[in-house]
Amino acid sequence: MKILLGFLAGFALGVAAGLILAPQSGEATRAQLSEQGIMLRDRSSGLSDEIRARATNALSQGRDIYARTKDELTETYTKAKTGQE
Repeated sequence: MKILLGFLAGFALGVAAGLILAPQSGEATRAQLSEQGIMLRDRSSGLSDEIRARATNALSQGRDIYARTKDELTETYTKAKTGQE
């Protein structure tokens, strides 16, 4: 029982201290959170565009390497099959 009373007293003191020492009003906090949300959305939009561009570039490079390797292996196989070196 003492533990429960101690917990409730600590909780009440924490809430009271939070209300007294709050740096700004709830309205100001909501406005700040809204502004930060907009900034985060803008950043994430720019980041997704950058990631998409990098992925497209990597895919293109991968296709080029695949095509080159396939051609080299086909040529090597053909030479080996016909007995040429």
